[in-house]
Amino acid sequence: MKKDTMKRILLLIKPYMHFLALSLVFAVISVVLTLYAPVLIGDGVDLIIGRGQVDFKGLAPLSVRFGAVIAGTALTQWLMNLCNNQITYRVVRDIRTEVFFHLENLPLKYIDGHPYGEVISRVITDVDQFSDGLLLGFSQLFTGIITILGTLAFMLSIDVKITLVVVCITPVSLLVAAFIAKRTFSMFHKQSSTRAEMTSLVEEMVGNQKIVQAFSYEQRAEGQFEDINRRLQECSLKAIFFSSITNPATRFVNGLVYTGVGVFGAMAAIRGAVSVGQLSCFLTYANQYTKPFNEISGVVTELQNAFACASRVFELLDEQPQKSDAPDALVLTPEMVTGNVDIEHVDFSYVPEVPLIQNMNLKVQPGERVAIVGPTGCGKTTLINLLMRFYEVNSGEICVSGHPVTQITRDSLRSNYGMVLQETWLKAGTIAENIAYGKPEASSEEIERAARAAHAHSFIRRMPKGYDTPITEAGGNLSQGQKQLLCIARVMLSLPPMLILDEATSSIDTRTEVRIQQAFERMMQGRTSFVVAHRLSTIRSADVILVMKDGHIIEQGNHTELLKKNGFYAELYYSQWDTQGGKEA
Repeated sequence: MKKDTMKRILLLIKPYMHFLALSLVFAVISVVLTLYAPVLIGDGVDLIIGRGQVDFKGLAPLSVRFGAVIAGTALTQWLMNLCNNQITYRVVRDIRTEVFFHLENLPLKYIDGHPYGEVISRVITDVDQFSDGLLLGFSQLFTGIITILGTLAFMLSIDVKITLVVVCITPVSLLVAAFIAKRTFSMFHKQSSTRAEMTSLVEEMVGNQKIVQAFSYEQRAEGQFEDINRRLQECSLKAIFFSSITNPATRFVNGLVYTGVGVFGAMAAIRGAVSVGQLSCFLTYANQYTKPFNEISGVVTELQNAFACASRVFELLDEQPQKSDAPDALVLTPEMVTGNVDIEHVDFSYVPEVPLIQNMNLKVQPGERVAIVGPTGCGKTTLINLLMRFYEVNSGEICVSGHPVTQITRDSLRSNYGMVLQETWLKAGTIAENIAYGKPEASSEEIERAARAAHAHSFIRRMPKGYDTPITEAGGNLSQGQKQLLCIARVMLSLPPMLILDEATSSIDTRTEVRIQQAFERMMQGRTSFVVAHRLSTIRSADVILVMKDGHIIEQGNHTELLKKNGFYAELYYSQWDTQGGKEA
């Protein structure tokens, strides 16, 4: 899995190879200058023979060169880091953009089947962790490798035998780092998964804080959090513990290298094979040679975490997107919509083993008001999902205005439906922006007209900035009734040729509901409308009432016809009324 992840990361880096090439050039220059500095120090040591015997004339130009080397090293390291930052954050930008577009193209069943917090964790936290590891890798891995190779070359130019001592001991450091790295990848992957689980729980609890408090769920939520937190602690400790062994182990090997160089170098200096300055230069190189092994071992640990996070992001990207519109798919314009909807032999189930809708057939004439009623779980909302093509049917066909929905572009199909659900849809922005969500080009006069039609103008006018009043995500600073009025105003602004109303007035007071129902009556004139209702008194004027049970349409007709049948609809209807008092229960 790591090889596949690495290949995909390299493909993401490919467009920025020019930055990578520049980074390598600056890394080479930086390393060469860094390695040249000990040579100047060694030459300086040789010019200091003893007390009163210092060659100051020779030291002066060495000091100037040493200063230039330090300045050059600082400049090239800064430029190298600049290139590395460009690569890393452009790659991260590309990944996040790709993930976001991919999320918009994923079928709704993926979003419904995964906790929102987990998806957010992959897009935000995992990508951040990946960027940190990638940046560290570029910053230290390249320079570390070049430093090792450059140091070997400089050491070989001074003394081959001492260099061989260094080369023979250092592979132990690589073996230790490789051994630990293989065992930490799975640990970091588990850490990322558990962290996503925690993000999901926190997102769910914070987003539903009122429900949590209303049902006194705090202690159970705390118990769930503590359990996930404990598991995250355990897997994080294991991952960090095993990865942290790398550094002390490589430092121990580095100590052996330094000791070997000191012993063999001192013996060579006694024999006169090297000068004291060359020995001091060699000792500096021994440190510089072993230092990258420590850095690389640390980088390997971070890269394991980065690869684990990247693999989770790639898992999301590998999810199959919804089937694309056919190249010759029809763009359904409002002028082409006649309003007739035909459902022929449709079968659908969310889970293959649990059938829901089976062999559904329905013909809706243009301008008809179709009410859908039935007990919870009978398939009312599922039918809406199929009409809007949020889900694809397993078999059968749905036609709109004589065209199969599979041959119509999703955008044009959905733009011809106006949808108001019991669950409100609002986003962070102004009230005007929320009303104009489906028609961004609408003028302020059109927005106000729609708000008046939805009876939302009066409460909007009382807001601090009127239509420019900002509201929080999901409309947290509005009442449920006010949020629903804004959603109704949104549909009244766009006025599409077909409507879907799912308990659209469930959170509105009785007086306003009467007015809204009157507005709906005007809006539904000449428009095919699907109305999902739980209060049967609100759909008595519907042209057709579909009574659903267990995914089947068991009764069909208008209100009077269904009551005469004295079947399931009549049972539902009378159960909502006090037969003695004649009042709705």
